[in-house]
Amino acid sequence: MHEAVRIGIVSISDRASAGVYEDQGLPALRDWLARALRNPVTFEARLIPDERAGIADTLRELADGGCSLVCTTGGTGPAPRDVTPEATLDVADKELPGFGEQMRQIGLAFVPTAILSRQVAVVRGRSLILNLPGQPKAIAETLEGLKNADGSQRVPGIFAAVPYCIDLIGGPYLETDDTVCRAFRPKSAVRRPPSA
Repeated sequence: MHEAVRIGIVSISDRASAGVYEDQGLPALRDWLARALRNPVTFEARLIPDERAGIADTLRELADGGCSLVCTTGGTGPAPRDVTPEATLDVADKELPGFGEQMRQIGLAFVPTAILSRQVAVVRGRSLILNLPGQPKAIAETLEGLKNADGSQRVPGIFAAVPYCIDLIGGPYLETDDTVCRAFRPKSAVRRPPSA
C-alpha cells in the first residue's frame, strides 16, 4: 500500500481570485500531480491574490498543517505585484537554489524571457515548497522536463528530485509513475515495492 500524502496547491492571481477570469493553475497542478504520483493524494487547494502577507500566511498554514509538498503557481515575474518568491522566502527554514536554477533552464528551452522568472524552492519544517510557472503547459514542462522525439529524457524536470528531497526532510515516501516522471533516489534510499 502506498503511503498517503497531503499536497498544498496554491494559485496566486489578483484577477483569478477576484473572479475576473477562471483560474487554470489549480487544475493544471492537480492533474499533473495526480498522474505523476502513485500515492493516495489529498489536495489542499487555495486561490489567493498577490499579497505578500497573505501568501506567506497560506504557505505557513499548509506546511504547518501537514502538507509534505506545497506547489504555488503565479506571481514569480518582475512586475510590482509579483511577490510570491518574497513571501516564500519569508516562511523558509532553508532555501534550495538548485530547483530555481533548473526551472529557468527548462524555461529557456522555450522562451528567452524565462530569465525573468524568480521561482524559488524552500523547506519549512517537513514540507517542501515550490514556486512554479503560471501557465499550465509550463507547469507540466517544469515538473516533467524535456524529452527527445524518441521519448528519452533530454532535460530532467524538477519533480525527479522531489521524492528524495521529501525523504530527507522526514516526509512520506512518494512513488511516481515512471511513464510521467521517474523519481531519482540513491540505491540505498529505494524501498522495496509493497507486496501484493
